[in-house]
Amino acid sequence: MHQFAMPVRVYVEDTDAGGIVYYVNYLKYMERARTEWFRERGYEKPAMFRDNLMFVVHSLNISYRRPARLDDLLEVTAAVVRTGRTYFEMDQQVVRGDERICVARVKVACVSRDDMKPAAIPDDVRAAALAADRQERSVV
Repeated sequence: MHQFAMPVRVYVEDTDAGGIVYYVNYLKYMERARTEWFRERGYEKPAMFRDNLMFVVHSLNISYRRPARLDDLLEVTAAVVRTGRTYFEMDQQVVRGDERICVARVKVACVSRDDMKPAAIPDDVRAAALAADRQERSVV
C-alpha cells in the first residue's frame, strides 16, 4: 500500500506538564498529514473551496498505544484504504522509529460548503488523489 509520511517534532506546546504529548494533538498531526497528502497530489484546500466543496472528518476510530514525549521525532502516515462516492477512509499512524505510538481509521466525507450535505467527490480529485492509492494497494 502506498503510504504518505511526514515528520513531526514534538514541541513543548504539544505536551502536558509531564512532557507527554496531549492526546488531542495526535489528531492535529493526522489532520496535517491528510492535508499534505492532498497537497502532494496537487490539491490544496483553496482548490476544493472554488468548487464549493470541503472535506470533513465524519468519524474515526483511534488507539493510543504508547506515549510520545517532548522532542521526539515522529512520522505521521496516511493511506487510503476505502473509497465511496462521497467519502474515503484512511489508515493513519504516528510512529517513532519502529514503534507505533498511535493508529487510527479516519472516514473523511466530501460535503457542500453551503449546506454541509454529502456531495460526490469530483472525478478529477478521485482520479488524481485517490486512484493512486487504490492502484498501489492492488499491486501489493
